[in-house]
Order: sequence, then C-alpha cells, then structure tokens
Amino acid sequence: MIPIKRNRLNFLFYFLLLVFAASCGAPQTLRSVFKEQTPYESYAAKLKDAKLDQTALGQDWLQAGEKALQDSITITLPYKETGYFSADKPKALGYRIDAKRGERLVVNLEVKARQAMQVFMDMFEETDAAPKHLASSDTTGSYLVYEIEDDKVHVLRVQPELLRSGQYTLTIKTEPTLAFPVEGKTSRNISSIWGDPRDNGARSHEGIDIFAKRGTPVLASSAGIVSRVNTTPRGGKVVWLADYNRRQNLYYAHLDSQAVTAGQRIQTGDTIGFIGNTGNAKGTNPHLHFGIYRYGHGATNPYPYLHASNAPVPPVQVDAGKIGNWVRVVAKAANVRQQPSIKSKVYRQLPQHTPLMVTGAAASWYRVTLPNGADAYIASSLVEATTKPIKYERLATSTDLLEDASINAPAKDSLGAGTSIAVLGSFNGYTFVQAENGTLGWVQDGRELGER
Repeated sequence: MIPIKRNRLNFLFYFLLLVFAASCGAPQTLRSVFKEQTPYESYAAKLKDAKLDQTALGQDWLQAGEKALQDSITITLPYKETGYFSADKPKALGYRIDAKRGERLVVNLEVKARQAMQVFMDMFEETDAAPKHLASSDTTGSYLVYEIEDDKVHVLRVQPELLRSGQYTLTIKTEPTLAFPVEGKTSRNISSIWGDPRDNGARSHEGIDIFAKRGTPVLASSAGIVSRVNTTPRGGKVVWLADYNRRQNLYYAHLDSQAVTAGQRIQTGDTIGFIGNTGNAKGTNPHLHFGIYRYGHGATNPYPYLHASNAPVPPVQVDAGKIGNWVRVVAKAANVRQQPSIKSKVYRQLPQHTPLMVTGAAASWYRVTLPNGADAYIASSLVEATTKPIKYERLATSTDLLEDASINAPAKDSLGAGTSIAVLGSFNGYTFVQAENGTLGWVQDGRELGER
C-alpha cells in the first residue's frame, strides 16, 4: 500500500471512531428501544445514525453484506477455509449450505489481527422473498451453533467491521441433534432406512432400524417426558418420549421390555427399554425401530438427527503466502468453479495470464476474486504469483492507471509517456501492470507501447 493511501485509511479510521464515540453517547432512538437487533443490525444502524451510509465507504460495507447473501458460494461440509480481510475494501463472505432437518451446524471462526477486530456471523434461510434471519454468533463473534428445522438451503454470512485487516480461519461442520438410541452403537449400525417399502409396497418405513443383541439397552435420545408406554400389534412393546424443546415425539418400538412409566421425566442417555423383536418384528433379528414425529407435521426422517459424520475436516494445503495477494493463471486455460471441488460446476474458463486476487483457501483450492468482481475457486496448481513480470514495456503516450479492469473505473494515477511498466497479466481488453513506484493497476489496451 502506498503512503498516501495508508494515510487516507488512517484518517478515515480515526474519523469513524470519533463519530461512533459520539453516536454511542447520544440518546437512544425509538428503533433501538423497541426493536431487538442483531449485532450486525446494531452496527449498521450506527453507521446510518452517523450518516456514514451516505459515504462511499459506508455504502460499500452495506452493499457487501447484501451481496454476500445473493452471491454466496455453495460448500460441502465439513469445510475449512483460511483467508484475509483487507481494510482497503469492505468485504463479506457468503456460504450456501444444503442443510437437513435434524442437523446441528457448528461454526468456528479464528481471527488473527493486530488490532481488536469484530466479525459478524449470521445464519439465514433462503426463502422466495428476502433471506430469513435465523441466528447470530456469540458475543465474541467466534462461535455459532444452529439446529436446522427445515430441509432448506441456509446461508452463512461472515463480515468484519469497517477498516480492520486480519487473517481468518473458518470451520463449518455438522453434528447430530440427538444422542444415539442404542447403547454401544453408532449411525453406522443403521440398517433399514427411511422410506423403505413395507407390506409389499403398501406403505413406507417411517423410521430407521438399528440391529443389536436382545437385551441391549435402549437410551433416551433427548431429555423429555414419557408420554406413553404400551403394547400395539405393529410396534409391540413401545415407548413414546415427548421432546418438548424441539416440539416432537420420539418413538421406540419392538422392545423386549420397557424400563419407564408414563409421566416419567427422562434425561438424555437414560435407559428406557431393551432391544427385542416384539410386534410385527416377530421372526426377525432383534432391533429397535426408531421414529420421530414432529408436532403438526407427522413423521420425519430420523437419520440426520442421529448421523455423526466421520469425515475429517479437510486441511488447507496451499501456499498461505498467496492469500491477500495477486496471482495469475499459468495454464493455457483454466476453469474457475463455484465450489472447491473438481466435481463442482464451472463458473467460467479463463485464459492464460488472467490476474486473480486470492482472498482465501480451502483444501488445495484458492478462493479468488476475478477482475469483474465475481468470487470463485481455482485449483492452486493452475496459478502462479505475479512477483515476476511477464515482460516490461514503456508507454509511448500518457495513460491513466485504473483501479479496476473497467472503463468506468477511477484512475489511481496518471502515467506519463516514457514511463516503464511491468506487465503482470491481462483480462478482457485491459493489462494489469506495476508502475515504477510499485503501484498496481490496470491500463486499457490499444495504447502505444514499446519494449523497454
């Protein structure tokens, strides 16, 4: 960063602190008194109260938050990404997650920064209208846990406060919301699954089966109250447990014997019965039929509620030194993708020498911002650092050094005729260069050049 830009950034930072200090001491507005706000909303409200939403910097911050919700990148869990937030340009990250009812999303964020840095994490659910806010991170901004209630796409937004730089490491994984109901077994022991045909196709299996030796303890998957203990022709000896916290009933069937009574208060892990094959399971190997019935919705698939993934969190396996810096495509052509996976849909193909800003890394992939502002992923083997110029040229005529590869981009500097430039890459009619004073920028193609 050149000194002029650093001084301007410092000035804006201290100005912002002064404005925020004044606004925090002002009387509360009716909005803040009567509406419970998320930490993000509270911060955005302070920006607006201080009139910073009318500045380019404040507008960029607010727009970045909205953009992250609309242009989020789809990821597969478990997921780990490391990256860099730059104070130069407000940025928010959006992660699109295909979540299943019964899963618990666990998000951890580690930040390394020279100054204290607040980062907002918010979970949303996609709807036909605007995204629906579901949860915010804890007061430290480093931990967020949310139990999924519906099989819908969820979006996690991560955004730092203004004018703060720092490195982040984000880990997202799932865990089951319920404890496994058979002692000594795990989700790998689930056999017959949800939806399997029953009675020659006359009905579908409304639960899962877990096979174990007769007499194996059957455990309460959650705290609750035993609502029914009886015997039925289909389920044999059964127990119903009301899980009031999640507004659902847990159903245990084919028990050899029951160990609880109706009305009894139960804690997670308590023994409620023992494995058998009573009811219409007579003649089959002993097993537990486990079902979940949501209040007002009926039966739902228990598998996500119990499945504990043994997939390891993929480590970041790239050169972290490239994060926060420019790279360029080294191959003759390279695909950038919507996810960090070779199986992901290709966003577009880029020609050799296309410059990319590395904003993060996941596994063996870089998360990059293209010259057109779009975010995508590229395999680390397809790029190289721009530290070594492709060639050197000398400007035959004066030209503007642009901030972006766009005709509407503002000029960062004016380069006079005869100025020597280092060519670092090219994209869509623009050349990415480094001026003699070290400033990076773009010049429009079609200028008169000569080899240096």
